[in-house]
This record gives sequence, C-alpha cells and structure tokens, in this order.
Amino acid sequence: MTNSLSIILAGPRGFCAGVDRAILIVEKALEKFGPPVYVRHEIVHNRFVVDSLRHKGAVLVDELDEVPGDRPVVFSAHGAPKSVPSEAQRRNLIYVDATCPLVSKVHREAGRHHRNGCHVVLIGHAGHPEVIGTTGQLPDGAMTLVETVDDVARLDFQSDARLAFVTQTTLSVDETSDIIAALQARFSDIEAPKKEDICYATTNRQEAVKSIAPACNLFLVIGAPNSSNSKRLVEVARRNGCANAHMIQRAHDIDWGWFDGVARLGLTAGASAPEILVEEVIEACHARFDASVEERVTTEETVEFKLPRALLPGAAA
Repeated sequence: MTNSLSIILAGPRGFCAGVDRAILIVEKALEKFGPPVYVRHEIVHNRFVVDSLRHKGAVLVDELDEVPGDRPVVFSAHGAPKSVPSEAQRRNLIYVDATCPLVSKVHREAGRHHRNGCHVVLIGHAGHPEVIGTTGQLPDGAMTLVETVDDVARLDFQSDARLAFVTQTTLSVDETSDIIAALQARFSDIEAPKKEDICYATTNRQEAVKSIAPACNLFLVIGAPNSSNSKRLVEVARRNGCANAHMIQRAHDIDWGWFDGVARLGLTAGASAPEILVEEVIEACHARFDASVEERVTTEETVEFKLPRALLPGAAA
C-alpha cells in the first residue's frame, strides 16, 4: 500500500434527474399528507436514501395490499405494471407515480408499437423492477425479453411478424449496441426507438468512467448490488483498462487490501447514490493516505423533471 494516492473523480456521477425527482416526490408527499406515506418497492436502489426517507416517515411495502385505504402510496422510480395503478384506482387509494419520465417514455413506445400491431422485443435484465414494469404495460405474450446476443439467435418469429424493440434505460451502452446490431441483422425490418432508450445519465456516467479508467490502478463505484446502472459502471471500468474495479455501498465496505500498489484511484457513484457517500469515501482515503483529488468532467448535465401536479402548491389533496 503506497503512502500517496491520487483520486480521480468521474463527472458526471451520482444522482440523476429521475432519482432527484423520485426522492423529492416522497418528501413532498410527506409534507402534504403527513406520515406515514407508503412507497411501493425501493423508491430508488440505494439503502442510504431509503433509510433516510424511512426516518422521515416513509413505509416501504412490496405490494398495494399492505397499504391502508386511508394513506397515500408512491410508486417507485423504476415504473410499475399497469395492474398497479389500476388496483390503486379500484381501492380509491391516493397514489403518486414517481416513475422516471424516461422510463415512462419506454412504456409509451411499447404501447404504441403494440397498438400498431408489432410484437415488442425488450432488451433488459430479467427480474429487474424496470423490466417487470415495462413488460406489465402490455398483455401477456405481447413482449419478449432478450438479455444477450445469444438470446437474439434463439428468437423464433414467423417470417411475416411485425417487430419492434425497446430497451431498459440503465443498460451498458456498448453491450446493448451489440444486441441491437444482432436484432437488426436477423430482422431487417424491426422498428427501433425514435430516440435511444438508454437514459442520458446512464450514458454520461459510463462515458465518464471510460475516460478515466485507463489511467487508474483501482476503480470504486458507489452503488447498490441491485442497481443496474451501478453494476454496469463496474463492468465498464473493467472493460476499459481497470480490471481492479469494485462496487461498494459505503466507505466501510472498502477492502483496503485492494489498494496494495495503487497510485491512482478512480471514483464514481451510480445514479441512485448521493454525493455524501462520495465524500465519505474520500475522507476515508485521506485518513489513510496523502491523498489528492482531481475531478474530470466529460459533460455537464442540466436535465430537470417536473413534479406531478398533485404535489404542486395549491393542488387539491
């Protein structure tokens, strides 16, 4: 382990506009309705954020049958199947949808393709909440999930089938490009999104990691094990010159043995991880090394998403 350490901070990193909006929705709902406010699934994939909201009065539940009829419920940023708001309406629950607008865009695309007579191919990771929510926008059997190029080779559609594809918003840009290329090679008439589905924040964070990974001996990604975009950042670092890349949730997760012979540390945070956790890791490094910090920003982000009307000042309860 060396005495001096150069920390290279990737920028952009951390919270994206969709995560900012989702957290603010829960906070505004608590202000408007008072605690408890129920949240279906983790509002975003970060334990620190979820625990902070719990302390303010948010109650995490798996499904709507755990929500009392007289309390509001917020749907997570990852999106929910159509059956969820339908059930909330049937029960006359007050609900606020915190689905990221970029995920909602994919939902609308899938619905449009289905109405136009297309079978929809979804590129994504099985079991991820966003994939469950997107699949749940269409009737059973109207969408097929592919995760790899090999999955594309196994697709068996009728020769006259009308096809379209959409993607999960938090995928690896490079791997998804390979899958799209395989789809278009097999099905030349498959309809593509009008604009790429992978969200701007996922793309920007991956590009930032790519730009600094070759110069680093160690790369740490602050994120959650169930965070798709955070896992992709670890993969991107490893594929772009820094094999010694790891995900941590907090500074106390660091294995300081990783630092043996390390002179340059790359550091970033997934889109659900707050900047306070980045500062925590930097402080832990300062306590052990003569550490310097340099930020390298590849692009500036100015995206903002509006709050739902129900939470704006003056809106009826």
